[in-house]
Amino acid sequence: MDKNSFGKRPNRKPGGKSNRFKNAGFFAFIALIGLIIFASVNQSPDLEEVALSEVIERANEGEFSRIEIKGNELVITEEDEEDPTLTSFKEDGVSIYEQGLERGVEGLTVDPQPEGTTGQTFANIGISLLPVLLIGAILLFMLRSAQGQGNQAMSFGKSKAKLYGNEKQKVMFKDIAGSAEAKQDLQEVVEFLKYPKKFESLGAKIPKGVLLVGSPGTGKTMLARAVAGEAKVPFFSISGSEFVEMFVGVGASRVRDLFAKAKKNSPCIIFIDEIDAVGRRRGSGMGGGHDEREQTLNQILVEMDGFEQGANVIVLAATNRADVLDPALLRPGRFDRRVNITLPDRQDREAILKIHYEKKPLAGDVDISALAAKTAGSSGADLQNIANESSIVAARKNHKKITNADVTEAFERVAIGPERRNKIMSEKEKHITAYHEAGHAIVGHVLPDSDMVHKVTIIPRGGTGGVTWFIPPEDKSYHSIIEYKDVLARMLGGRIAEEVVFGKDRVTTGAGSDLQKAAELARDMIINQGMGTKLRDQVFHVEEGTMIDRMVHEKQYSEDTAKLIDEEVEALVKEAADRARIVIQKNKQKLEELKDALLERETIEAEEVKRILEGSALPEQAKLY
Repeated sequence: MDKNSFGKRPNRKPGGKSNRFKNAGFFAFIALIGLIIFASVNQSPDLEEVALSEVIERANEGEFSRIEIKGNELVITEEDEEDPTLTSFKEDGVSIYEQGLERGVEGLTVDPQPEGTTGQTFANIGISLLPVLLIGAILLFMLRSAQGQGNQAMSFGKSKAKLYGNEKQKVMFKDIAGSAEAKQDLQEVVEFLKYPKKFESLGAKIPKGVLLVGSPGTGKTMLARAVAGEAKVPFFSISGSEFVEMFVGVGASRVRDLFAKAKKNSPCIIFIDEIDAVGRRRGSGMGGGHDEREQTLNQILVEMDGFEQGANVIVLAATNRADVLDPALLRPGRFDRRVNITLPDRQDREAILKIHYEKKPLAGDVDISALAAKTAGSSGADLQNIANESSIVAARKNHKKITNADVTEAFERVAIGPERRNKIMSEKEKHITAYHEAGHAIVGHVLPDSDMVHKVTIIPRGGTGGVTWFIPPEDKSYHSIIEYKDVLARMLGGRIAEEVVFGKDRVTTGAGSDLQKAAELARDMIINQGMGTKLRDQVFHVEEGTMIDRMVHEKQYSEDTAKLIDEEVEALVKEAADRARIVIQKNKQKLEELKDALLERETIEAEEVKRILEGSALPEQAKLY
């Protein structure tokens, strides 16, 4: 039974008789394959195979009572046995007597028999007929499938959407921590699905679509499931990429089939995940009007605008790239609502962590509130991963309960990667790494608008040789120019520390990632945030679409402006390097102390870093006003 029929008895189709013939042909085909396999393996029963020389020797000694010769195969019955137990093979065209068997051995019967050819005959006939039957079955299958809706070969035009709604444990809003604003926006959709007449009596029209926009892992799919669970209606789920195939027109056919099923099961919800896979802006020059993706998008637009009044079907779509969607999707009458799902704040993170740790055995020293404070910027999926990773760490250590140390290790594994203690580093590399990480730490500690140092380690983690970890004391929505400049100086602290200690020509490649991130931040400040000196309060759009988009659309600024942007970026990076250099030269003694502590203990926590760097000073030349 089709799972989309909701327990209803399927209607009989006129083609039932032909379906029976089709099934009979299928079973006949399976029977033929079985017959071929049976004929090919229908040989003598499983017998122990022995060498011919051993057979001749034992036969001459009177150990066998019977030898049957079937072609080149010898089937041997041992003395005092009723059935054959051994088998062997002689040379082709040579008599067994010519190979050493004595004639007239007492008690031995040699019985030459004609070689059986029945199995071989069946196998030959089957092998001859098999290609013909296979080609005929494929042609028949393709011809019958071509008669279906939309004339799509092999039923490609059918929707692949999965139907939910009959689960015993449905997802409800109470099962999702945080996202209070998003729940409030979606509650209106639930009310309309549950009580449509209340709205229709006042002339209100059903919202055609709701677009869920948020970063990956923020719970867009879970919220869509919760809307269906709260409204107690069926829920069709499909990914945007499942519409598009290599055959032109298949995606549009699947859209028609999906919306037809939804109307039959209304009130219901259609959820399209990653809608940007088919909903990108048209007119990119790729394929013109015959592009398969554009045809699919056109059909979605038509279906959403073609709902009959009272159909009670709502389309929920999720994306993290709303900026690339076609404007026709976002106009009123299609996606009437836009729900922004943001990363959880501290209170929401604590609630999410409590849900994920609810069924896990926790030791008394685990502080969920402290963990929530440290995980600023984490999504719900990240928090779930931390909770799961802590269980894995505890199990690996044979703990009965999850301890705070397990939670901390899990958090660090997820945030900055696992420790790679097996990586061998020479003493020289350890000294360089210790100076490098101490440089990051001391610059970040001294500059007033930098985040707090959480941990410093020279143990390789992830793809790095060491880590200096900064965590903001609270969630931030805005950042100032001074904060960004302190972050830039902090990023360059490792490279500058190497330069101050070893000289300009002795710096290493260990700062490659730091330099790349610093350049990206400086360019973002100039281009997207208007934080330059000569280009203050000016933003320059950069096309982030496909390569074709970037080629087609003109750059929004002149070459002279591009040169100014490069100069502004260079000035920011140079200023950050100068400030880091001033701080490190002023506090070189503290740099040595932190380096020695790292070489001795390898990892230093926040409190110990703060104690070692107590008394470090901020030079006047490094201050920003």
